Amino acid sequence: MERIVERSLLFDIYGDLLTEHQRKIYSDVVDNDFSLSEIGEEMGISRQGVHDAVKRIDKILNDYEEKLHFAEKYLKNTETVVKIKEELNGLDNKESVKKILNYLNELTEDL
Repeated sequence: MERIVERSLLFDIYGDLLTEHQRKIYSDVVDNDFSLSEIGEEMGISRQGVHDAVKRIDKILNDYEEKLHFAEKYLKNTETVVKIKEELNGLDNKESVKKILNYLNELTEDL
């Protein structure tokens, strides 16, 4: 998985487990694509301090994922839903198939 996408997914899943300070720094890196210097200036810390914080936060988020596997399960479930939709689209468009597709769409929104 591309590093940016992986960071974003892990932050979406586990971000609430970080401190407010960590969330602010990581959000600026992942969501806002700010440079380390920009974040440091905004937060009143050095560029190196931001760099170290980001490395620590990466480790924290990866440790959560190694223990809980929520991102892995999310990606697997998303792939399964896509496969089911593809199979259903290949069937005759009966009313029950349309209902199942609607349920899958609702499920996908919650993932």
